Amino acid sequence: MKIGFDNQKYLTIQSEHIKERIAKFGNKLYLELGGKLFDDHHASRVLPGFMPDSKLCMLQQLADKAEIVIVISAKDIEKNKVRQDLGITYDKDVLRLRKEFINRGFLVSSVVITHYNGQSSADAYRQRLERLGIKAYYHYTIDGYPENVALIDSDEGFGKNDYVETTRPLVIVTAPGPGSGKMAVCLSQLYNEQKRGITAGYAKFETFPVWSLPLKHPVNIAYEAATADLMDVNMIDPFHLETYGKTAINYNRDIEIFPVLNALFEGIYGENPYKSPTDMGVNMVGFCISDDNVCCEASRQEIIRRYYTALGQMAEGKCNDNEVNKIRLLFRQANITPDYRKTVVAAHNRKAEIIAKGEVEEEYAAAAAIELEDGTIITSEAGELLGSSAALILNAIKHLAGIDHSIKLIPQSLIEPIQNTKITYLGGRNPRLHTDEVLVALSVVSTQDENCRKALEVLPQLKGCQLHSTAMLSEVDRKIFNKLGVDVSCDPIKK
Repeated sequence: MKIGFDNQKYLTIQSEHIKERIAKFGNKLYLELGGKLFDDHHASRVLPGFMPDSKLCMLQQLADKAEIVIVISAKDIEKNKVRQDLGITYDKDVLRLRKEFINRGFLVSSVVITHYNGQSSADAYRQRLERLGIKAYYHYTIDGYPENVALIDSDEGFGKNDYVETTRPLVIVTAPGPGSGKMAVCLSQLYNEQKRGITAGYAKFETFPVWSLPLKHPVNIAYEAATADLMDVNMIDPFHLETYGKTAINYNRDIEIFPVLNALFEGIYGENPYKSPTDMGVNMVGFCISDDNVCCEASRQEIIRRYYTALGQMAEGKCNDNEVNKIRLLFRQANITPDYRKTVVAAHNRKAEIIAKGEVEEEYAAAAAIELEDGTIITSEAGELLGSSAALILNAIKHLAGIDHSIKLIPQSLIEPIQNTKITYLGGRNPRLHTDEVLVALSVVSTQDENCRKALEVLPQLKGCQLHSTAMLSEVDRKIFNKLGVDVSCDPIKK
């Protein structure tokens, strides 16, 4: 995988910048963390070299000064909202996040349940937390939030919320997903700290959009594609431009709410320490790009990948065409089409060849293609023994290991018993082997076959490779490619 981001530089300058912001506010800072603290695979895809847990590693340098407050909305508890990438509900993810943070050496001081309005499910969840020895607080729904500044900035607004007890200079406020009320928790704490005579500040740590890159930079366009379901729009920060005469990039929600925040800050502090939404941020990621061309190319691939993801979700009834149409507009800004992705063209060509042979009916034809680091394109098709994804993995690792394509790594005598078990004993309909089954079979044979051992050893070289399938992948195949670090896109066709 070509590297375009200096991860070590990021760890250094980002932590120093946060230390400076803590000192600016009398050694007490509430840091709202937007996006994912770890498992940030979007960032690692568009900024090759950025590690998925880079932000967490960076904050570990401040662990002795930091504590973490996890926020969850009572609304999300009530409707059992699920984190799509992990398939678990937000209330379970809070416990998972807490355990992860503690294992990394962080103090997790409490959980705040926001948007509370007497929900019984929230009460039950708080009791569960307290039984586990976890401090839990309620923050209430405030009528007219965020526009009703007079009510918000009063004892009947923020003053009604539970005061969250914290002890360290840096309080990191995070949540399982968006819409949790993290910012409101931070602002409520500023109000209640001031009532107690404690000086505290607020800052926002959000990776995207990258404020120091141009508006139409592919990295920023890729962020819009990633949030197409939210209909976020990147914008030039007008407050920053007016104050400093410099262009900085933010997104519509932060820009739209800034006048309200300005009034809230004035109510809490007497004056707003920030002149623009960009001023509130502490993100230094844009200064750590080491190869802009690599990041631009990775971002273009991500935009197209997001497009196919949206098409697949629409085919399954999980989103409407607004998301798809939004990304199509982004294609124009990035000056690309889906065919810019080489694997899309290669997979479609392989499928067309299958259909032209007349050996398989069009509705059953399936093909896949992967682009390796050196630009080599490997393709595959579904056969009687293997699905197109399983066949693609075998073709790719044989190429990487220098094994002749004609050599059969897994003997048919081993594949057929697996197929028989799938159909006869497990009630399956598709006898073809999936990627996980192929890799297990390969592992079994590798104890006696040198070629199989060589093939397994090159699996790490698939990380960062681009793949396209002419059919939607099974959940098993998708998970295997995800574990291998392969970036996948699929036509919205079910087989």
